[in-house]
Amino acid sequence: MTLTQQNTSVLIVGAGPSGLMMAAQLLRYGVQPVIIDSKQGPTNQSKALAVQARSLEIYRQMGVIETIIKGGKQADGIVFNQEGKEVAALSLNNVGGGETPFPFVHLYQQSKNERLLLDYLTLNCCPVYWDTSLLSLEQNEGRITVQLESDNETQTISCDWLIGADGAHSQVRRQIQVSFTGDTYQHQFYLADIKITNALGNRVNLFLSKKGFAGFFPMPEDQCYRIVGQLPDAVVKADDLVINDILPHLNAVTGTIIKVEQTNWFTTYRLHHRMADNFRQGRCFLIGDAAHIHSPVGGQGMNTGLQDAYNLAWKLAGVVNNQLNETVLNSYAAERMPVAKDLLNTTDRIFKMILSGNWAINLFKKWVLPAVLKTVWSKPTLRNAFFKRVSQISISYRDSNINLHLSHNSPVKAGDRLPYLKVFDEKKQLETDLHEWCGKPGFTMIAMGKLKEIDLFTLAKWITQRYPAGLNFFYLPPSGRNQHVFDAFGIAENQKRALIVRPDMHIGYINDVVDIDMMDNYLQNIIGFK
Repeated sequence: MTLTQQNTSVLIVGAGPSGLMMAAQLLRYGVQPVIIDSKQGPTNQSKALAVQARSLEIYRQMGVIETIIKGGKQADGIVFNQEGKEVAALSLNNVGGGETPFPFVHLYQQSKNERLLLDYLTLNCCPVYWDTSLLSLEQNEGRITVQLESDNETQTISCDWLIGADGAHSQVRRQIQVSFTGDTYQHQFYLADIKITNALGNRVNLFLSKKGFAGFFPMPEDQCYRIVGQLPDAVVKADDLVINDILPHLNAVTGTIIKVEQTNWFTTYRLHHRMADNFRQGRCFLIGDAAHIHSPVGGQGMNTGLQDAYNLAWKLAGVVNNQLNETVLNSYAAERMPVAKDLLNTTDRIFKMILSGNWAINLFKKWVLPAVLKTVWSKPTLRNAFFKRVSQISISYRDSNINLHLSHNSPVKAGDRLPYLKVFDEKKQLETDLHEWCGKPGFTMIAMGKLKEIDLFTLAKWITQRYPAGLNFFYLPPSGRNQHVFDAFGIAENQKRALIVRPDMHIGYINDVVDIDMMDNYLQNIIGFK
């Protein structure tokens, strides 16, 4: 398909998961972007595998979660093996119970994520212009001029905003001259998607050995696994490697004979841990792998990119739709760069420990690590903390300047992700939850506590007159069946709480009083509603 537009409000360069999510989120707010990619079409390689709970919550908000759940598989647990022998087994069944609608690690390949998002774009009449490359860009205070190439022909278009979602080798990042600071791991690795006859079940199996390491990750299809491992020295410089070339080494690491029935994908590569020095330069933004790359430890990469897009899209849509001041865009880098930095540091430390040949670290991995893992997993509080971190539901933006915390008693703070709490609707006699209340695009105001009818009428009138398209409203009066919600927010008898939840389901404002002037101040002077 040939791009005929000469002007667009938002140009997205890169149609991987991050770019596609960015386009999908903009479409939810009525913004029609242009999205291009230099590839010939969507990937047929599985690539990233885990979809964490926080990403599943985003997909639920988009109304496509059933497709993902049906098309994927839950990981039952993680098994640690030393020299071919099991030393620790950690169950993942309902590990995050009560914290999220999705208290598990879900396995659903990147290629499936991309096709799901492409379907979403198609339903909203937003095509992807494949085989279209960015050659150059030039920006000034109010506009960006971009030169593209497609079918050996060049064309020039202009846009108000540009999103670089074009991966680790981002042309956008190069054009805006943002450094990509970090390093490359010295070892080479292989990745394979194979069908095997070995009975490994639905658990992630990690094999640590003096000879190297290998990880087996169950895929949704029966007997199919993603294998990640370190290339043996004997073949590291060989060309055109196939799975059979590394099988002897893999058998030695696992202490068993891996019987391959079918190979769907095999590749070798180097791993990097790098981060852009800034996620924004003028009217250009970086998301996903264009902004940060790291080891695959914990299955965080694709999910972090999806959430970059989720964080930025509502802010950019508000600016494009002339609802929000441009200053809100400064919060994207301010909120997401600390998340990326923490992730890089954590995955780097863990991955270096896995790869290390140091005798002391090897003794730790062999004798101490299994006992530590078993102890941690036996304690619900520590197990819950582990799940919150891996699932990314613990990410908070408390330090962000677009949040305002005015409560003296709430254990939940402005900037935190809205807790997943079930709610019984006394009026409709139905069970729902706070996340479902925030399913529509826009901000959501939640008033908790006993309010008079005239107060509710006044709130509804204020919203209708001042924020008809930008603020949804829910009221939760005290009741026995909803006491757990009041407890979670530290609301005692006869107390109230006012929340304004951001479109990305993080709490932007929380106060012990339901005061229209104070909420108006937050929305206009801090968020920047016009």
